[in-house]
Amino acid sequence: MKTFREAFALSAAEVDERTPPGTVRILNQQEDSASSVDGHLLKFPKPSNSPRDPLNLPLWRKIAALLVASVYAFVSNYISSSIAPVLQLWFSAYPQEPKPFSELSYIIAINLLCLGGSNIWWVPLSSWMGRRPVLLIATLLMTLCSVWCAEAKSFASLLAARALQGAGGGAAETVAPALIGDLFFIHQRGRAMAVYTIFLSAGSLFGGLTGGYLGYSHGWTSIWWVSTALCAFVFVGVALFVPETLFDRPAATDNASTSSVEGKEPTTKELETVQVQSQTTGTGHESFTFLQSLQVGLGKHAHARGSLASYFLRPWKTLALPGTWVVMLHYAGLVGGIVTVSLIGPQLLVLPPYLWGANAGLINVGGLLGCLVGYLYTSLLADSRLKSQAKQQHRGMAEAEDRLPTLFFPLFVATTGFFVFGFCAQYPGPTRWVGLQFGYGMLAFGLTQVPSVGFNYLIDSYAHLAADCFTMVTILRSVIAFAWTFFVATWVEDRGAAEPFGIFGMLMGLFALLTVPLWMFGKRMRIATSAKVERQT
Repeated sequence: MKTFREAFALSAAEVDERTPPGTVRILNQQEDSASSVDGHLLKFPKPSNSPRDPLNLPLWRKIAALLVASVYAFVSNYISSSIAPVLQLWFSAYPQEPKPFSELSYIIAINLLCLGGSNIWWVPLSSWMGRRPVLLIATLLMTLCSVWCAEAKSFASLLAARALQGAGGGAAETVAPALIGDLFFIHQRGRAMAVYTIFLSAGSLFGGLTGGYLGYSHGWTSIWWVSTALCAFVFVGVALFVPETLFDRPAATDNASTSSVEGKEPTTKELETVQVQSQTTGTGHESFTFLQSLQVGLGKHAHARGSLASYFLRPWKTLALPGTWVVMLHYAGLVGGIVTVSLIGPQLLVLPPYLWGANAGLINVGGLLGCLVGYLYTSLLADSRLKSQAKQQHRGMAEAEDRLPTLFFPLFVATTGFFVFGFCAQYPGPTRWVGLQFGYGMLAFGLTQVPSVGFNYLIDSYAHLAADCFTMVTILRSVIAFAWTFFVATWVEDRGAAEPFGIFGMLMGLFALLTVPLWMFGKRMRIATSAKVERQT
């Protein structure tokens, strides 16, 4: 199928029979229960015979790599936000260089911009020479620049250090989830990504919660030295526990792929035959030790993967894929909201009638509770709904869109959270801090769904292009977060909080509504773009 017009002209029965990327068999059609040839779910992607295949790694290796990737995401966001509650300490740390609060917010804004923008090079490099070397380089850069932050003697030097520190953390939001997609089968990714998401979301919240106490008790630079220790811990974790997961695996559905390239989508029956036959693979006899899995062979297989320049162009081509836009706008709006709340919230709580001082970071408690509830919601529904739909509605076939209804309630809650926070901030009162906490928690609840559900949708739908999709998602996320933090302090000061957060909520509501057409017509869109996905992968 080549055009959207042709895809939308198909009958419902024809759409049901098509198997574009993102439609896979996870249950045996011959069984009414969730069983297959080995008594369990069918495994997709198909693992190869090689022990080097990340899908064949022992479970403990997968869990270790997942935890390291998750801690990396936590730390990159922790170091980004931990300085927010103590920006007012700038005047004691740098008395020779006074700055207004609107300029001090650049310390956070520049970090956020580079956190996403750096993936312009991290993702192409990871797809060309491997995930492991890129993660090692990025975490080392993050560690060294945290030391630079502690030793910076001027505002300009600190901004430069923060920019590169953010760049070092950028791979946590693209290469790390791509690594998780490499390691786990489709029916395992929801819970694996939920673990990653709770760490990702909690990082900025813990940073805002603890940064104030560190800064007020031990001085401005203590935050940077704690950041250095955390970054070094992640670097060691990558060095010891993260294997190379970029693996050139033969397609599990060779016949299906061939027919797709020729312009004919394989039918459900053809795909079932190929996938069921593929479950009998072994692990082979190739030697592959733990130490061998930790080798860093820069460029070892890169030449065979073609020109590096083509990998730098690939992320921009994913803008032709509708799913990229929907997830991109969800993530940008929610992260932009979380960042602006973490910046503005503590500043509100140090003023009358609250006067919380060093306790201003406690506003993040509401966010942490929302994050925890979001994790429980996602871990219970992300994979179970996919398997339930495959069993009850699709004769064993899993559709990428089956995950999307999980987003409806959290996106509604998050959108409402903008209005709750803005109203309570506009009209302060002795007990209005409760409303600020609730608004923050509602946003955090919504944020946990995007990596767990949205990123999984991209992995399911676009296979090896998912990392390139992540690049565009994080770039827009960083631009929105940078823009909102860059001018929100002045906006709130001039017009109050209700107007900016009301507009942010309106935009988030529009972004959330895009989920409905993607859920209803997503498979037709995947049919229309299947040739692009197959050709680029």
